[in-house]
Amino acid sequence: MAESPAKALRRILDSPGVHLGPACFDALSAKLVERAGFDYCFTSGFSISAARLGLPDVGLISFGEMMDQGRQIIQAVSIPIIADGDNGYGNAMNVKRTIREAIRAGYAGIFLEDQVSPKACGHTRGRKVVPRDEAVMRIKAAIDARKESGSDIVIIARTDSRQAVSFDESLWRSQAFANVGADVLLIDALASREEMKAFCEIAPSVPKMANLLEGGGKTPILNPTELEDVGFKIAAYPLSLMGVSIRAMQNALTAIKGGQIPSHGSIPTFEEIKEIVGFNSYYEEEKRYATSTDQVSLQNGTFKSGKE
Repeated sequence: MAESPAKALRRILDSPGVHLGPACFDALSAKLVERAGFDYCFTSGFSISAARLGLPDVGLISFGEMMDQGRQIIQAVSIPIIADGDNGYGNAMNVKRTIREAIRAGYAGIFLEDQVSPKACGHTRGRKVVPRDEAVMRIKAAIDARKESGSDIVIIARTDSRQAVSFDESLWRSQAFANVGADVLLIDALASREEMKAFCEIAPSVPKMANLLEGGGKTPILNPTELEDVGFKIAAYPLSLMGVSIRAMQNALTAIKGGQIPSHGSIPTFEEIKEIVGFNSYYEEEKRYATSTDQVSLQNGTFKSGKE
């Protein structure tokens, strides 16, 4: 029997060391993460909103759109995928539905935050959080939904109160989330290595996640050895793939506008693109269903019908 995505993610959490996870935003970026040898992958609400809608991550993308994008990502790869569950899209009852749909979609884990609606993107201005009791009830509702579904999906409890209220408040909330059964804890926008260390010292039996916003976020970008020394178990890199994609497309458009094509080395060959997308594996599988009227084209690995 195949290992469930959640069980695979729990195995990663139980294994030694710190585990790095880039954030994808569509099926192709998820496939690239898997091909690069990563054991798991996050989804980024910031990047999905940008890629799917061309809009900022300020609560404009809907629950249905996020779930639809997630299903396509999950179907494209075999590694565990962690969902960006935003604030659960409402109250505790909305959170329960969010968890149930994440389970049906095949997510291995999901992180939920304590922001109000409409939410603000992490590391940006204007973040506000719900009261303590409501924040804790959201996580409790997520745990209950998991139990009621007979699932073992990993619940990552995130607080944005470091930026919205204070560091002490974020520690209190994290401990409260651990007390009701969160599997992993995350304080967003930690501002120093000292804060990161203090966070990792609370609820020592519960794994900690670092959200390392690239390109100018508030949290120090520690290397893997430093992250492990501080006490983190998993680390997310939310904008690397989206950021380099934007810059690469800008550079390609500048070249084309100037009457050129992207420089050699900045673009894969057509054969490489076909391999990444899956043409070659498709051709190999197609051979299994060849009929007597099909002729195998040895030149390109496709089939041509004898009627042509």
